[in-house]
Amino acid sequence: MIAMMVLFFFVLLVLAVPVGHVLIIASGGAILAAGELPPFLVPQQLVAQTQSFPMLALPFFILSGALMMSGRLGEKLIGFATELVQRYRGGLGSVSVVGSCVFGGVSGSAVADATALGGMLIPWQKREGYPAPYCAANNAAAATIAILIPPSIPFILYSLVSNVSVADLFVAGVVPGLILTAGFVLVNNISARRRGFPFVNVPFDGRKVGRLFVEALPALAMPIMILVLLRFGIATPTEVSVMAVLYALAAGLFVYRDMTIGRFVEALIAAGVATGVVMLVIMGSAVVGWLMTYAQVPQRFAAWAMETLKDPWLIILAMNGIMLIAGMFIDLPAAILLLGPIFVPLAQSIGLDLTQLGVIMVLNLAIGLYTPPVGTTLFISSSIAQTTIVRATKELWPFYLVALITVLLFSYVPAMTI
Repeated sequence: MIAMMVLFFFVLLVLAVPVGHVLIIASGGAILAAGELPPFLVPQQLVAQTQSFPMLALPFFILSGALMMSGRLGEKLIGFATELVQRYRGGLGSVSVVGSCVFGGVSGSAVADATALGGMLIPWQKREGYPAPYCAANNAAAATIAILIPPSIPFILYSLVSNVSVADLFVAGVVPGLILTAGFVLVNNISARRRGFPFVNVPFDGRKVGRLFVEALPALAMPIMILVLLRFGIATPTEVSVMAVLYALAAGLFVYRDMTIGRFVEALIAAGVATGVVMLVIMGSAVVGWLMTYAQVPQRFAAWAMETLKDPWLIILAMNGIMLIAGMFIDLPAAILLLGPIFVPLAQSIGLDLTQLGVIMVLNLAIGLYTPPVGTTLFISSSIAQTTIVRATKELWPFYLVALITVLLFSYVPAMTI
């Protein structure tokens, strides 16, 4: 039955069927073809996963991001990031990196980050003399920082399959997010020096930076508020997500004063569509996960890994390899929901902390977002930069190097996961 499901899964993926539909059709088709289990299990499992109270955090965090990113907030954040780093070598490229870091605390979505920041920054960078393929590569890689900075949608999904605290995952995501930010800024600096990229030679204006910081503060404070409320047990993830929506509304109404009924409706529709896509993947993954548990796939895989690979460092290396490859072909939410139930028992058997596993998983799968053939942020960035995927991919190797070093660091140094 599992073999049939895997066969259906890959055939449908090759046919470019959306992954949420693929999961439901593959699992339902396998149940019908095998005849071992009653078909009513499919709708039963589809609905069961949606009854979780913590799941309510998902649509509210998506809505808060949509509300915050649809107004003047984006301009304020970009203005602050630009003034902070533009005067240094590689500064124009670093604006995308620093911008993604601060935008991540608002959107929690790499795709939203790549679209919003790419649309504003790539045309500007090209006009200043940066090559279009480099602009696309830089934006595609930098956008993935957003899914590590709270509120992170992938971490919420991972908590569903691992029962790890969302608060612990949000806190653990900050350090790798900052390390990637520093690493990608360094890539921009070295590339600019080696290739003679232009930079804006203007003196540092502390007063202007301070003013821009104050204007961007409502957005910069949002991830800090989320971390404090969760870390100290003041509110649950679901309650915090509702507070984030109220905070976004208050910022739009009273601080930036650009919240209109039309903007609110647009944000609601965008959040509804995004939530629907993610929920379909979650529902389909629930059926697949139940079938794998029924067939004892996680337990058998853990036993095989312990017997064949034996050493924990080899098992962690193998998990990293599987996650990297999966991220190249499967959307990040689906990959987390599919691989999580398999890797969690294996991590427990070798003594790997589950919060550390969550960080490793998101880091690995984030690389898939700018790696062909799927490479969502790479496709978006290349389209905005008006360059080919092949040319943009050739510019990505230093970004891959930084990302892989970060993966290995968090895989083999447990103290890095706070």
